[in-house]
Amino acid sequence: MAAPAVPAAAPDPLAIRRSHGYVRLLILAALIGVPVAMVSYGFQYVVSKLQTWFFDSLPKELGFSAAPIWWPLPVLVLAGILVPLAITRLPGNGGHSPADGFKPAGALPPEQLAGVTLAAIASLSLGVVLGPEAPLIAIGAGLGVLAVRLVKRDSPPQVATVIAAAGSFAAISALLGSPLLGAFLLMEASGLGGPMLGLVLVPGLLAAGVGTLIFIGLDNMTGLGTYSLAIPNLPAFTHVTGVLFLWAIAFGFASAALGWLIHAIGVLVRPMVERRIFVLTPVIGAVIAGLAILFEQVSGHSSHEVLFSGENSLAGLVQNPGAWTAGALLLLATCKALAYGLSLSSFRGGPTFPAMFVGTALGMAVANLPGLSLVPAVGMGLAAMCATMLQLPFTSVLLATVFLQSDSLELMPLIIVAVVVAYVAVARLPEPSTLWPRPAKAMKAAPSGAG
Repeated sequence: MAAPAVPAAAPDPLAIRRSHGYVRLLILAALIGVPVAMVSYGFQYVVSKLQTWFFDSLPKELGFSAAPIWWPLPVLVLAGILVPLAITRLPGNGGHSPADGFKPAGALPPEQLAGVTLAAIASLSLGVVLGPEAPLIAIGAGLGVLAVRLVKRDSPPQVATVIAAAGSFAAISALLGSPLLGAFLLMEASGLGGPMLGLVLVPGLLAAGVGTLIFIGLDNMTGLGTYSLAIPNLPAFTHVTGVLFLWAIAFGFASAALGWLIHAIGVLVRPMVERRIFVLTPVIGAVIAGLAILFEQVSGHSSHEVLFSGENSLAGLVQNPGAWTAGALLLLATCKALAYGLSLSSFRGGPTFPAMFVGTALGMAVANLPGLSLVPAVGMGLAAMCATMLQLPFTSVLLATVFLQSDSLELMPLIIVAVVVAYVAVARLPEPSTLWPRPAKAMKAAPSGAG
């Protein structure tokens, strides 16, 4: 009778950390941080310049004194033409559909880099309501895998996985204003934990640190500017009250309901778009443009507030509450939320910044109600909406605390309550995909590890 198989011993993290191979892995992670950060910076530079050209410079070159009210319509239709080409004609389906939620890229095959990059640039440059973080994470992972292949093609799969993660860390090292915040987002989203956490985390942090230095150096050379989540010169928040705790619960439930609706729009519209992608994606782009035009016509504020991810508009929105009426803010949140849901269904990008923007606008809209004020309303709205859309409660708390800077410690209990209520409440709602199952053969499935 054969002897029972002896289970393989679990790897010893301390022994791995002491090995020469781990030191070489750290060196490779530091080295990969340089080109990945340069590519990430270039990606953001290109998106920024294209946004300015399409929405500001091109209308003037065509003879308009300024972009006419209808200008978003042809630009968003163009996005609806270009993105399906990248999704269907290049490997990888342009990255994972954002309607599936926030997902780290994993060890993205390098051959999918072109599709992910072009689909994201076409989406983000032309006004789609999605952010750059998901494509950047995928691009960083793909470049990390490519580096491992170039250095040593026969490397173990674990090496490619660690360097792919390091590439993702480096790619978003400055996007959220702090390499630690980006690292925290990736850790929570990927479910890293246990004794092996540090072995993966340290190369990632090293790559992120190197990447941040590269971002700073490139900013000094180009003057593009670095992004910071922190909003300066906010009114001081004094103390937490029992009424504010009740408001935190209300924000949690309201954000769960609105976030579920946004997600449902993305999930339910997506199967229809995928069946006729070249016809319906431009239609979705036109509807998003229509929402932006409607908002500008009714509110008198720029249609740009509805378009784009919102990362560049957040500071101006919060710092100028007197420029907005409650009705205009509610209309902004409504139009942005609908455009966000439609963008999830058809385009490529990340969900973080639009969620922050919608939550912030909602918080500002109700900030003058009894027992509430601007800073706690913004903090609870932003955090609860992020918890709903990202399903990352710890990251959502951290995003709000970084955003509110000096007021964050006093607001922490309220933010935590709002996040926990939203996180639990949305889990009790039916999964939108069960209401309208996605056809199994609607599109060619992306290979495993697609961003």
